[in-house]
Amino acid sequence: MKILILGAAGMIGRKLLGRLAGNPVLGGEAITGAVLHDVVEAVPPAGLPFATQVLTGDYAAPGVAERLIAARPAVIFHLASIVSGEAEARFEEGYRINLDGTRALFEAIRAVEGYTPRVIYTSSLAVFGTPFPAVVDDDFLTAPASSYGVQKVIGELLLADYSRKGFLDGVALRLPTICVRPGRPNAALSGFISGIIREPLNGVEAVLPVEESLRVWIASPRAAVGYLLHAAMLDTAPLGARRSLNMPGVSVTIGEQIEALRAHAGEAAVRLIRRQPDPVVARVVGGWPQAFTAARALALGFTGDDGFAGILDAYLTEDFRPAA
Repeated sequence: MKILILGAAGMIGRKLLGRLAGNPVLGGEAITGAVLHDVVEAVPPAGLPFATQVLTGDYAAPGVAERLIAARPAVIFHLASIVSGEAEARFEEGYRINLDGTRALFEAIRAVEGYTPRVIYTSSLAVFGTPFPAVVDDDFLTAPASSYGVQKVIGELLLADYSRKGFLDGVALRLPTICVRPGRPNAALSGFISGIIREPLNGVEAVLPVEESLRVWIASPRAAVGYLLHAAMLDTAPLGARRSLNMPGVSVTIGEQIEALRAHAGEAAVRLIRRQPDPVVARVVGGWPQAFTAARALALGFTGDDGFAGILDAYLTEDFRPAA
């Protein structure tokens, strides 16, 4: 079995590779090779037990998609995108990467006779918009309030249609906001959700642009990788035409996150959080759902984190490195 990871240099891509290094099997089949692609060079973990081909560049550029699937990977993890804040600020580029690049990939797959890979497409809770109920069920409509959300909805619809036609076998995972993200901040409007934990733990100031009463739907990187691997092995017949799934998560307020930080690291860490209201961030992130039933995903065997304590523990165990 060969796989393709788009966005392999990103945080989730790196963690996915790390997990596969320890258990290089999907659906009972050993992984024999992987194509890794990103705009910057993806560095495979040491000791990876299968061959890798590392490609760099713009995956939305003409002809690139055909090169990416030349080895006919059986499973494609589509993690590549311009994130929410950047997609909002760079309108044309957001559509070119998030929509045109996805369509080019699907078209390249369609052009190969007899080739029907499993495609796991990472979507987002940004596909929803206000007003919404306190807890969103699996039948709630998509009505995004950002360009990023619109791009993800269109990608989901394309995935479903190409699956219906038998060109590919797709699963779209609507991931919660990932927290706590290790490393440097990115351009996502939701980045502060990780920042108010990550930065103070390292003795660095963090900006909080929203009210502490804001409730968010989050999952750890550990859980996100688990969702991807489960989707790769999932029997998709029960999905029917509805190829998009709301992933399990944890519903928590920003204030509850801060209290967890205080309990672990004390008042000195909490004092490093600086309140700086940002109406754009508050409007967009505040327009995302705060909790889901995720009933379809749970029935299909997806499992998430054990509360915010579990999310914090995942970060402290796997990613936290105290500043020197």
